[in-house]
Amino acid sequence: MLTIKGEKRVEIEDTKRHRVERSYGSFVRSFTLPHTVKTTNIKAEYVDGVLNLTIAKVIKAKTKQIEVKIK
Repeated sequence: MLTIKGEKRVEIEDTKRHRVERSYGSFVRSFTLPHTVKTTNIKAEYVDGVLNLTIAKVIKAKTKQIEVKIK
């Protein structure tokens, strides 16, 4: 489970607009991650109001089929 918590802060109001609807305050978002992701090395970057997460996938070993002859 990946949980992101944050707070939207009040921006400076633009006096040229008559009506602007925006939400402010704290928020919480939770996401269920698949078992195929590597949770030990999650990278986050916050740029220009956008949160980008980089989550690597677990590299599975390729299965190899071996034929065994029975005598």
